[in-house]
This record gives sequence, structure tokens and C-alpha cells, in this order.
Amino acid sequence: MLNTGATHVGVATDHVIESFRNTLWSGYKTGDGIEPDLLAQFPLLEEALAALGVAVWPMVEFEADDALAAAAAVAATDSRVGRVIICTPDKDLSQCVRGTRVVQLNRRTRVTMDESGVTAKFGVPPASIPDYLALVGDAADGYPGLPGWGPKSSAAVLSRFAHLDHIPDDWRTWSANVANPAGLARTWLKDRDAAFLFRTLATLRTDVPLFDSVDELCWRGPTPAFAPMAARFDAARTL
Repeated sequence: MLNTGATHVGVATDHVIESFRNTLWSGYKTGDGIEPDLLAQFPLLEEALAALGVAVWPMVEFEADDALAAAAAVAATDSRVGRVIICTPDKDLSQCVRGTRVVQLNRRTRVTMDESGVTAKFGVPPASIPDYLALVGDAADGYPGLPGWGPKSSAAVLSRFAHLDHIPDDWRTWSANVANPAGLARTWLKDRDAAFLFRTLATLRTDVPLFDSVDELCWRGPTPAFAPMAARFDAARTL
């Protein structure tokens, strides 16, 4: 990012995997099954980033995604900021995209999505992404969505009503593009309380306190701790 012109950078990490969402849904993702060698690299990553002079936000109660959402929301309010780029392919962060000012970059594919790109990909605008994920589920985060509600049917209903709160019980008003609307309606009436819970899980928090001014994110070069750390890395050997 620095090599391609970024002037202000912040990196969020899941210092621990569990978060407040685990108290809301017992099936939410945990650190179980993650290789200990991988988990052990997170403190080293945070140390290296700090030595590089990059702002680091190690999350404990919240998740790294919450930190990215909060940082983007604050940065977007500063008139000095030309553009906010959220560098992650995670679909939950698509809810943070705003017009062409706050965009999402997949660094693997080099694809940047603005608001129209999010709508083209998911069939709903960024504001409806939490509702969309609540219906289709998110296996990576550990919540299943509603049975039978796939991406196409969820997008078709939400493109008409935008949010779960506005979905009427009368399935005949949903959309002509929804397959088996009566069956989906039965599931909706039976499981909508779960859908509202899943939306809470999918909604990123933008109230996480991270910094007072974007000036704190300005990269001014490596700190004095960087050279010794680079030497430490160079001296490392694998078995």
C-alpha cells in the first residue's frame, strides 16, 4: 500500500479471535482449530507493523473488521481525505462502501469496488449488506442464515424492501423474480427472529475508539526499532 502511494495507513488485527459476538451466538467463530503456529504470528505481526511506523489496532472485545469499519467512517468525515480505501476482500466490509469516496480493494485480484460495484456483485447496495448476510448466512463467521434463502432470492427481496424490518408477511408483494416465494415466506415467518440476530452479528461497529485525527495515520517512515527487527527476521532460520 505504501509503495503504491498510500499516505495514511492503519492495520487492524484480531488479537484474539473471540469477540462480543460470541456472547450473542454460540456458533460464532472461535480460535478453535487454528494452528498454534499461525496464532503465534499475530503478536509478531503487530510488533513488526509498529516498528515500521504503521498504526496498529489489535482487537480484543471487537473484531478487526469493526476496526476497519470505524476507521473508514471517521476518515471519510475529514475533508482533507481524498479517498478511503478498505483493503480486504471480506464481504462484510462491503457495507462500509459509500459512493466513490469509501471503496473496497481486493489486493489479491486488484479489483476495487465502489457503491455501484457492490450492488452489481451482491444485488443490493452497501446499506443492505447486513440484511443480505443475515438471510444467506456467513460460513466463515459461523452463522447459517435462513434455510432456503440463497443469494438470488435474498437479493430480489431486499432490492425491493431494503431491510428485514420492511419485509411484509404477504409474500405476493415480494417480487416476481423470487422462486418459491410461499416457501420462503414460511421460513421467514418461522425464523425471522434468528434473521434479526444474524443481522446484528453481520453489522460492523463504527463506534470503536481508534484515533482522534487521521493525522495519527500519516506514515512518516520506519521507527528506530525497525532495523533491529529486520535483522532479526534476516537471521531467522526454518528447520
